[in-house]
Order: sequence, then structure tokens, then C-alpha cells
Amino acid sequence: MTLPLVTIGLTCFNAQDTISRAIESALAQDWRKKEVVIVDDCSTDNSVEVAEAAAGADPQVRLLCHEMNLGPAGSRNSILANARGEFVAFFDDDDESLPGRISTQVKLLTEYEQRTGARFVACYVSGLRHYPNGYVKLLPAIGSQGTSVPNGPGVAQYLLTFREHEGWFFGSGTPACSLLARHSTFTEVGGFDRELRRVEDVDFAIRLANMGGHFVGASEQLFVQYATVAEDKSPEKNLEAEQRLVEKNEPYLRSIGLYYYALHWPKLRYWHFKRRYGRFALELLGLILRNPMRATAHLFKTGPRRILHERSMRKRGVSRSCG
Repeated sequence: MTLPLVTIGLTCFNAQDTISRAIESALAQDWRKKEVVIVDDCSTDNSVEVAEAAAGADPQVRLLCHEMNLGPAGSRNSILANARGEFVAFFDDDDESLPGRISTQVKLLTEYEQRTGARFVACYVSGLRHYPNGYVKLLPAIGSQGTSVPNGPGVAQYLLTFREHEGWFFGSGTPACSLLARHSTFTEVGGFDRELRRVEDVDFAIRLANMGGHFVGASEQLFVQYATVAEDKSPEKNLEAEQRLVEKNEPYLRSIGLYYYALHWPKLRYWHFKRRYGRFALELLGLILRNPMRATAHLFKTGPRRILHERSMRKRGVSRSCG
């Protein structure tokens, strides 16, 4: 059996202290037929020099450098444009993947295709998020539990309005840093939206879902995410991107009467994060007045979980971060 080529795409921006670890974890994958494509997005530190050294030392590694900063979506599109692999997996420049990640994902995806005949399949892998002082959060993959695999427009509705589907497990959502899919799937969905500087991976998943995509997940914890603080991860940047994502889907959300809800729930999270509890209360009141049952159920389901998470972080002395 001839193994298909897998492209491991590594986006890089000002990651001189972590990019070597990410490259090494890509090269250490036990999938023999692979290439590693690194896209540097106009780093101002020594990231390019580190990546150039890796490319010079191993023919499996290629480095591409942007002439202007395009953000994560633009970097991923550059990877897709230059990928030679039948499959593409994305790694982040400050994360690390265990050696069996790619082989596990390719096996899971292809077996699911053969079993179901599904045309568009995205495969995610479970992982761990490490904070600087040792606090660890589990990141279970979408589709890695539950009685059936999330698929179709119901996934888009969840990502936009938080409405869950019985029997589906949404885990930690749809982060690109744990994603593998066929190159043709990325192409037919249209890649990533360069206008979004955050949540571009959620936008991709929404469009994939609306095309009938299936979201399978590996239960094995095969990547490690290291929580970092950066300007592009600020609460303000995150809220701005979430609002743009909602506005992009405004016609659909208005058709189901949930535009206001989808637009304002991220604001609720933002005011909580900023500890502006007066603004939080006003935002919550607006949500409850318009969608009393949905807002109340949503708050009671996610609120305690968030409080416990933040309490664990505070006990260990971890400052709050968007990712």
C-alpha cells in the first residue's frame, strides 16, 4: 500500500523561542511520507533564522516568508496553496504534537470515509493545554465522544448559537491547531477568511458544516498547547473577530431569530473577562429579555464550568488568558 503524502503546515509569527519545538514535533511524526511547510508571517524577531536552519538541515522542510502580515488565516491559505500532500494538518508555532498524531488522524478519517461514504470529513485530535505554572486543562476533540458524529448544518448552528444536538459531542470546538483534512476539502470549502484575525478556524468549520461536512475526533491526547499571551490574543481582538463572524452569518441568524443572541453572548463573556460586572449584568438582562429560556439554560450550563476553571487557575496563580 502506497502511503499518501501529508503536508504538516506550520504558521509562524514571532515564535523564535517555540518554533524549534513545533518543527521537531512535526518531523518526529511516525507517518513516514510527510513534508513540513512553514509560513512566516513577517516576524520581527529571529523566527526566520530558526526556521531557515531547520529547512537547511532537513529536505522535508520548506520555508515561505510573507512580504506583509496576513494573520493566521492568510498564513494557512499560503500553506494550502503550496501543499503537495493529499492531506493537510495544521500545527501552531507554540504547540507540540506527539509522534502518533498524524497516523492516528489519517487512519480515523479514512476509515470513517470508507464506513459512511462521507465526502467532506474533518478530523480533530484531543490534547492538553499547559499553563506556565503547571495547571493543565483537558481539550477533548469534537466527535471523540457521543452516540453519533456531528455533521451538517447542526454543527454550524452550534458554533454560532451554542445550540447542542442530542448525541453529539462538541468537546473543545474546532481549533485549526488540531485539524487534519484532505487538501481537496480545504479547497472546496474555500480555505480560510483573511478578514478574520481570530476565530478563522470556527468560520472554516461553519462553512464546512453547511456543505454537509462531518467532524470526527480522536480521543487520544496527541497534542500539547502551551498557553501564551500575545497582542493578537487580546480579549478585544477576540471579541472583534467573534462579532465579525456573527455579522458574516447575519441573514441565517435573523432567519432563525437568533442574531441578537449570537451577537451579544460574546459580549457577555467579554465583560465577565474584564470584570466589568455592571456591564455584564446589563448584557445578561438584554439576553434574558429576548431569549429567556435559552439564555438562562446556557448560563447555568456554562457558567459554573467557567467559574470552576477560573478558580483552578487562580489557585495556581495563573492569570486569565484568551488562549
